Amino acid sequence: MSSHNAQTKGLLLTALGGLALTIDIPLIRLAHGEAWTILLLRTGCTFVAGLIVWAIWRSFSKNAPQLIPGWSGLVVATLYGLGAIAFITAVYNTSTANLVFILAFSTMFSALLSWLFLKERPRPLTLAAMALMIVGIAIIVGDSVGTGYLFGDVMALCSALAIACAITVSRASGRDMGFTALTGVLLPFGLAALMVSKTGFQVEAPWWIVFNGAVIMPFAFFCLANGPKYISGPEVAMFYLLETVLAPVWIWMIFAETPSRNSLIGGVILIVTLVAHSLWQLHEGRKRRAALAVAYPA
Repeated sequence: MSSHNAQTKGLLLTALGGLALTIDIPLIRLAHGEAWTILLLRTGCTFVAGLIVWAIWRSFSKNAPQLIPGWSGLVVATLYGLGAIAFITAVYNTSTANLVFILAFSTMFSALLSWLFLKERPRPLTLAAMALMIVGIAIIVGDSVGTGYLFGDVMALCSALAIACAITVSRASGRDMGFTALTGVLLPFGLAALMVSKTGFQVEAPWWIVFNGAVIMPFAFFCLANGPKYISGPEVAMFYLLETVLAPVWIWMIFAETPSRNSLIGGVILIVTLVAHSLWQLHEGRKRRAALAVAYPA
């Protein structure tokens, strides 16, 4: 495959995955269910769909990745599971805008953890971006004090941190973790099943969350997991921002939920900082490739 075709494929995959992810929270809200019931359906459907895909892959190829590759895979699966629990908790305890804006900080959590544990010191511009994003997070969380959203904001931060930890462990291990995130849903599924057995099954429109768990989430994860094989990290990060921008728009259109002024200010700081940082990384990557092409011509 030529480099142009590979980049086109990567951009298409990542764009489709990013767009699919934007309707995750709206579908959760449309189901009108209790949090544990929603978590049970979402994780159960996602796991079954992922297991079917893995089994088909395994039947055609012996190179299918392991569901849990060793102890590092178990740690990564646990982290993704904890992140899923924190995410659903945040959906029910803060505004959609606050949630997606705070989740965008996971990229900077990843950079910070890579610095601490993988000794990958960030460039000064990345450190400046971190500082700006912390200001944005502080504005959003500060605005939630006394509104009942503070707990949900903290859960969103916990979800972002869990995802960043999972990514860091995956990178440190060097193992193929393609299906580990899907396996990780077993932890929240087990916890949700325990809670639902006590509280009862409470959901008005289960088909929305079944569609979300069985189709949308596996499709989004597949596209976003395979996109980075063909395009750079900064380009992938740009498409992840689609959820940050569009999810609050869908929620506003469907439920007339309007973000607060401070939430929008903090969100704009986060989005502009991430876009600027990704564009800078993209520019630096192209400069390095151009320099290598001059130094080592084909």
